Amino acid sequence: MVAGILTIALLAAIIVSLGLGAVSLTVRETVSALFDHALKTAHRSIIWDFRLPRILLVALCGAALAIAGTGFQGLFRNPLADPYVVGASGGAALGATLAIIFRFTRPSVPIGIGAFIGSMLAVLVVFTISEFSNFGSIAGLLLAGSAMSAMLTAINSLLLLMNDQVLHGVYAWLLGSFANASWGQLRQAAFLAPPAILMIWLMARSMDALAAGEETAQSLGLNLRRARLLIVIGSSLATAAAVSVSGTVGFVGLIAPHLARSLVGANHKNVIPISMLMGAVLLLAADDLARTIMAPVEMPVGIFTALLGGPFFIYLMKRGERGS
Repeated sequence: MVAGILTIALLAAIIVSLGLGAVSLTVRETVSALFDHALKTAHRSIIWDFRLPRILLVALCGAALAIAGTGFQGLFRNPLADPYVVGASGGAALGATLAIIFRFTRPSVPIGIGAFIGSMLAVLVVFTISEFSNFGSIAGLLLAGSAMSAMLTAINSLLLLMNDQVLHGVYAWLLGSFANASWGQLRQAAFLAPPAILMIWLMARSMDALAAGEETAQSLGLNLRRARLLIVIGSSLATAAAVSVSGTVGFVGLIAPHLARSLVGANHKNVIPISMLMGAVLLLAADDLARTIMAPVEMPVGIFTALLGGPFFIYLMKRGERGS
């Protein structure tokens, strides 16, 4: 029931989003431009060449960030965890910075590839460090992620100071934007996101077991090391799929899983699809605001997700205080 309602809401959001922009289209004009192949108008070009790849990319990135947040929150048993808690954001930002710097001498280096490599390497290092720590698996991951994020941020700041000509490009990327969305970027994200979604989906029962505590999970026969590694890889790959094409867009992975659990409970088989639908709708709404609120100037979508996510984060902290 909930999944059906959210699916209808997502389809409606896509149709409405396709009609928004410098050239406003009614629902009827949008549907005609989408499905009437005999129609040869500027509307069809606007929809198929510019808006449709962007809208689909936004929805896919929202779903990817949501499932990454679901994975990290399930792994850490912590409602404040999100896709950037293990250094994925810092690694992606550093990779993007290096790619932008290298483009001055090697134009073939894509920002997205740099972000993806940086994100995955950072998470791999964090996971390796945590395995050899004396703080326990969960605490080790959190501490290693915090330390890695601080170090990567410092390196990134140093690179920007040494290469101030790229400051504007990196700053725009860090704020997050879909302004340059294309079918090519959609193909890139669509190549990375499905394996990550499948991996997290297959780990749903393992996350249910982890929710009961590590000792209980072990007594149920769960291989903790293998489960943690697969969840980290799947969640990080989903994060990288999004940030490699959109930049750093925060808080979607924090908000969507919470909203999903409030609707369908804590069973991850139910939480995963609902959180993906929630994430897609949330990011579509934020992108619509970014495109239209100061038109014709387009604002970074990360500003709107932060304005929504910041108060939500504070609310979760206050709720945690009352619960404790």
